[in-house]
Amino acid sequence: MNETPLVAFAHLLTDANVRAVLLGSLLLGAGAGTIGTFALLRRQALLGDALAHATLPGVCLAFLATGSKHPLVLLTGASVTGWLGTRTVRAITQHTRIREDAALALVLSVFFGAGIVLLTRIQRTGAAAQAGLDKFLFGQAASLVQSDVWVLTGVTLALLAAVLVAFKEFQLLSFDEGFARALGWPVGVLEGLLATLITLTVTVGLQLVGVVLMAALLVTPGAAARFWTDRLPRMLLLAALFGAVSGVLGASVSLLAPRMPTGPWTVVAITTIFGISLLFAPRRGVVARAWRRRRLVARTTEENALASFWRFGEAEGDWRVPHPAGRLATTRGLSRLVAERTMRALRRQGWVEPEGDAWRLTPPGRTRAEQIVRLHRLWELYLAERLHLPADHVHEEAETMEHLLTPELAAQLEATLATPERDPHGRAIPAAEPGR
Repeated sequence: MNETPLVAFAHLLTDANVRAVLLGSLLLGAGAGTIGTFALLRRQALLGDALAHATLPGVCLAFLATGSKHPLVLLTGASVTGWLGTRTVRAITQHTRIREDAALALVLSVFFGAGIVLLTRIQRTGAAAQAGLDKFLFGQAASLVQSDVWVLTGVTLALLAAVLVAFKEFQLLSFDEGFARALGWPVGVLEGLLATLITLTVTVGLQLVGVVLMAALLVTPGAAARFWTDRLPRMLLLAALFGAVSGVLGASVSLLAPRMPTGPWTVVAITTIFGISLLFAPRRGVVARAWRRRRLVARTTEENALASFWRFGEAEGDWRVPHPAGRLATTRGLSRLVAERTMRALRRQGWVEPEGDAWRLTPPGRTRAEQIVRLHRLWELYLAERLHLPADHVHEEAETMEHLLTPELAAQLEATLATPERDPHGRAIPAAEPGR
C-alpha cells in the first residue's frame, strides 16, 4: 500500500540526518532572508545573483586542486571566487564608466561561464569523486551529509549574529548612506562587510538551493515582507520567517522525492509567499488597495451627490424640495444606474430620504453637504487669492481637494483666508458650524 506524502514525511523525520537537513534549510532560509533584505533596500538585488554565479568556479577549482568534496574545502573555494566577484564589480564601477548593473551582469556571465567550463571538464575526467558536484547548480538537500549540515548551521548562525551586532550600522547604510558618511562612519568598510556576509550566505546555500536560484532566496523574502510592514525590525523578522518556511518546504520536497532538486521547489515556495503578500497584504496588497480605491471612488461619488443636492436647494432657496435621481445623473455626468445606487447608499447612511421617485436631504444630510460645499469654496478661494489662478480654473482642483481636507486643514485654511464669507464667484461660503 502506497504511503501518503504526509506519512512518508513523518517516517523521514525519524532519521536524525533528515532532521538536521531540515534545520539547516530553516536556518539558511532565515539567514538569506535577513541578509538579502539589506541588499534589497540598498537596490543591490542583482548582487546576490552575481555572487551566486561567481561561486561556481571556486567550487570547481577547489575540487581540482584538492580532489576532495569536503564542505569546508568547497566552501572556501566558493568564498574566494565570490569575494573576487565583489571586488571585480567594485573595481569596474570605480575605474570605468560602466554602471553597477552592467558590471554585475558582466561578472555574473563571465564567472558562471568559467564555472560551467570547469564543471564540464571535471565531469569528463571520469573521476568517481566528482559525482554530485552538479548538484551545486540547482541544489539537492538529499545529498547533504551530517558534516555538511553542521557547517551550514554554524556559518548561518554566525551570519545572523553579525547582523544583530551591526544592525544599527546596516540600517543607516541602507536608508541614508550620505548621512552615515557625514557622521564619519567607515561606509566602505560597512559595504565590504555586508558584501562579505552576502557572499558567505550564498556560499553556504549552494548545496541546498544551488547557484542558479540562490538569488531568489536572498531577494524574494525581503520583497514579500515589504508588503506587510514599514518598520525594518519587523521586516527583517518576516523576511527571516518567509525564507525559513520556503527553505524547509524546498528541502522537504527534495527529501520526499530524491530526484527533485531543492532550489526550484524553494523558489516555488517563496514565490508563492510573495504572491500571497502581493495580493492580500492588508495595506499594500493588490486586493486591499483595490478595495480602498473602490471605497474612495464610492465616497467621492456620494459626497458629490450630497453637494449637488445642497446646490439644488441653494439655487431654489429651499432644501426641502425633493429632486429625482435623474437630475443628479445629468448634473454629475453619471449613468442612471449609478445615480440610483448612490442615492440608496446615502439613504442607508441617513443623509437622504425618498419622496415618491425623488429624494431630498435629511437634516444630518444637509449639515454634511454644507461642510462639503464649504471646503470646496474655501479651496477655490485659496487657489484664486494665494495661487492667483483665474476663477474659472479653480473648480476642478477644488472638486478633488474637498474630499481630502481634514477638519484641521480646513480650520487652518479658513484662518489663512481670514474667515471669508464669499468664494471667487461671489457665492456664500457655508458656516463652519451649522446654523451659524
